[in-house]
Amino acid sequence: MSIQPVTHTRLHLPDTTPSARQPVRMVARNLQASETLAAHRHAWGQVTYALEGVIRVTVADSSWIVPPLRAIWIPPDAVHEVITLERAKLRAVYVHAGAAPFSEPQCRVIEVSALLREVIVALEQVEACSRRETLLSALLLDELGNAATLPMRIALPDDKRLRALCKLLIDAPSAIATLAEGAQRVGASERTLARLFQSELGMSFGEWRRQMRLAHAAALIARGMPMAQVAAELGYASQSAFSAMFRKTFGQSPSRFFVRQAGATP
Repeated sequence: MSIQPVTHTRLHLPDTTPSARQPVRMVARNLQASETLAAHRHAWGQVTYALEGVIRVTVADSSWIVPPLRAIWIPPDAVHEVITLERAKLRAVYVHAGAAPFSEPQCRVIEVSALLREVIVALEQVEACSRRETLLSALLLDELGNAATLPMRIALPDDKRLRALCKLLIDAPSAIATLAEGAQRVGASERTLARLFQSELGMSFGEWRRQMRLAHAAALIARGMPMAQVAAELGYASQSAFSAMFRKTFGQSPSRFFVRQAGATP
């Protein structure tokens, strides 16, 4: 689960800026593992989606791990960084601020329906400024506005010691089993770290780790990894323990959830 040093790739091109007349534009890039788009901002919103591969998006105090069945909406003016965790067919859909499908100034992870996926694929092939681009853009915005959202956010702290611990676990979820072990790794007391989790993130270490594991689980299962191996990768003692956590969050077992999702995507 560790991430290798990254290289930098610029994804935005000047002629793909959205406008009131052309509210949806797209940039398509096929990237290698461990490439990154350094932190930046722009006046339009963005749907970041990988047809294949897994990406990690960081915005301010949060990080998201986004597998192919998911996309992330990044609102206008949000400073964001994108890293590919494996080879990815990245599709960045730019949306003019006046046509943004969500009014809240927060990022959100959304389910990518079969229709939304095919519209994105079609936009990649359409002629710019054509009637077909206009129709596809309207359909994409409507589908985005009706997409289900998922609790995939990983909160990030400001404190350097706590942030180091969180980064360690995001890169390798099974690296430590207890907060006491984490305290030894980052040079802080267990009591101090427990206090910082509450004061900076508003949750316990266990609650934060559960969110982080859920974000990783979606990516691992999307790759076709067996449930028992997913549980081991995330540091669970057994597959049943992992399934119980997943069921508590999503209301159904991971196998049932992802069978349903796979059936929705060609």
